Amino acid sequence: MATLTGGAPPVSGRWRAWWLAARPRTLPLAVAPVLVGTAVAHAESGVRWGPALAALAGAVWIQIGANFANDVFDAERGADGEARVGPARAVASGWLTPRAMRAATAAAFAFAAAIGLHLVAVAGWPIALLGAAAILAGLAYTGGPWPLGYHGLGDAAVFLFFGVAAVCGTSYVQTLAPSAKSLVASLPVGALAAAVLAVNNLRDADSDRAVGKRTLAVRLGARAARREYGALVIGAFATAILWAALAGRPALLLPLLCAPLARRLIASVRSDSGAALNATLADTARLAIAFAALLALGIALSW
Repeated sequence: MATLTGGAPPVSGRWRAWWLAARPRTLPLAVAPVLVGTAVAHAESGVRWGPALAALAGAVWIQIGANFANDVFDAERGADGEARVGPARAVASGWLTPRAMRAATAAAFAFAAAIGLHLVAVAGWPIALLGAAAILAGLAYTGGPWPLGYHGLGDAAVFLFFGVAAVCGTSYVQTLAPSAKSLVASLPVGALAAAVLAVNNLRDADSDRAVGKRTLAVRLGARAARREYGALVIGAFATAILWAALAGRPALLLPLLCAPLARRLIASVRSDSGAALNATLADTARLAIAFAALLALGIALSW
């Protein structure tokens, strides 16, 4: 096991440590696709609040489980050592033991699986496959013999599971039918979720490189990582504009209200590095939830 840093300031109480380990700033990424998927369900056949709320709870627990898994696995691989410029992590800082974090990871995913059983009863085996894949991806991001995040596949995994799978799955458990609208709507949601990871990896590129964590920012370099971020953010807005134009639904342009924030964040990513990107990362998560909320409203008003 990697040596713990022990350099982070102590936290006031065990519950505070668990709260920080859950990474509350990332939880909007679990909420965003459920909002959009539920709006699609409203447009297709009507919202079913029971499955919608269950999908929300399941998504949040999967996100928490993935955060816990990332905390312990990165600590054990040495990725959260003294060179880290992001927020302190619970296991690497000595706030919580690896054993406790592993148990919490298992509990979080067990809660998600229990909620998933209800959704499987509602919507059948496709949801069982989707839920199992999401949990496995949460573990495989930094754990297992071939962790996705250490081989440059984290961005694609986030786009798929926090965009396509989450939006389409949320819509499906309410309508019980595939939806072209949900697929289109999932693209900007996934792009902005991936943008959060992109700025995270740009910030951590030097420390990740030192421990062999070959994210896209490490593999391609800082310049390409900055371009990736810009492409993801601009691509999200471009998708909304194109959808609005092709569908003849002006309300789908509501996410453009977030364009000033997006422009500021792209400028920040172009000029900043290291710890200066911590605020940009948090604001990118805010952009993702604001965009999703406005897109959901636009979908609800359009059909």
